[in-house]
Amino acid sequence: MRFGVNYTPSRGWFHHWLDLDPASVRKDFDQISALGLDHVRIFPLWPLLQPHRGLIRRAAVDDVLRVVDVAGEAGLDVQVDLLQGHLSSFDFYPVWVRTWHERNIFTDPDVVAAQAELVRTVAAALADRPNLLGLTLGNEPNNLVAHNPVTADEVDAWLDTLLAACAEADPGHPHVHSAYDATWYTDDHPFTPRASATKGALTTVHPWVFSGDCARRYGPLSVETTQLAAYVVELAKAYADDPGRQVWVQEIGAPEPHIPAGDAAAFATRALRALLARPGLWGVTWWCSHDVDRGLMDFPELEYTLGLLTNDGRPKPVAHAYTAAAREERAVGLGGDALVFGGVRSESAPGGSFFEAWMARAAAAGHGPAIVLASRVDDAAHLAGRGITNVLELS
Repeated sequence: MRFGVNYTPSRGWFHHWLDLDPASVRKDFDQISALGLDHVRIFPLWPLLQPHRGLIRRAAVDDVLRVVDVAGEAGLDVQVDLLQGHLSSFDFYPVWVRTWHERNIFTDPDVVAAQAELVRTVAAALADRPNLLGLTLGNEPNNLVAHNPVTADEVDAWLDTLLAACAEADPGHPHVHSAYDATWYTDDHPFTPRASATKGALTTVHPWVFSGDCARRYGPLSVETTQLAAYVVELAKAYADDPGRQVWVQEIGAPEPHIPAGDAAAFATRALRALLARPGLWGVTWWCSHDVDRGLMDFPELEYTLGLLTNDGRPKPVAHAYTAAAREERAVGLGGDALVFGGVRSESAPGGSFFEAWMARAAAAGHGPAIVLASRVDDAAHLAGRGITNVLELS
């Protein structure tokens, strides 16, 4: 089991890539390491790495290597995200895909070829780093579909192309992609559950309690809110072809006011305990390391207080709760029950009929059952591979 944090630099937020200060980064990483965490996820900005379709800046790639090395000196492994893309309500595009050069980042063949070249370049540069976990194609690129219309088949082709570029340049590490919760909850969303659950080395999930207004609908410390991440892990496993495919909770956090500050520690403890009971969990990465500096304007209010650490590096109660729960002995023992899901995505969203049926069982038993797609109920090998012995129909 891996426990880490998404790195939000204390100095300059992700604009720190403009004028990287390794000493400041090292200070941040030492504070993260002191919490007892083992990895960080970092987010170099696409426009700085590739400001022109034919230009990949070696200095920007070197900055990524430098941050990975500083993390290693602090005892931290690193996941590197590319093609940012989307971060905390801001979108970052290089100028050659916008304004007079408007291009669809998922479907324009020239853009995709340039993205693949960037992926190969960075993956090859990182391949020999001993503390590299792997690459994520980008942070929640499905946030960008409103301005880049795309079909599910086109998304699949885009993912296949870029994941192949990762594997070509660095076959020695597991590479993944990520998506925000619309992939699981929105019926017509072009990033599909199957794409998340079958493409890349692991399935990554970002179970945010504001999705579907979960925490406000049910309460910040309700079963529905504190078991949400565990539920999405099971939902992800249901869509996987490989019964043994692992799931990484790549983002989880306690956003105010959905989770009031006074409830954040209790939320972290309960959510982590629920996750630690799930088989097939690779690890958990909290969002995020440091609070955003209030001197930076125009963020949604909730973005300023998501850190485990204050902006000046002091651990918050939620940090102690997260790390304490991570040290607890893992007790995997859910039994063999699985609830049958028909596959209508909106029914699995907070407020949906399937979501509420699963949570009712979680409330009664202390944990929810596994989830099996209706199309796999008669697949004996799939059920056996997941340890499912008793199939429960939705009533």
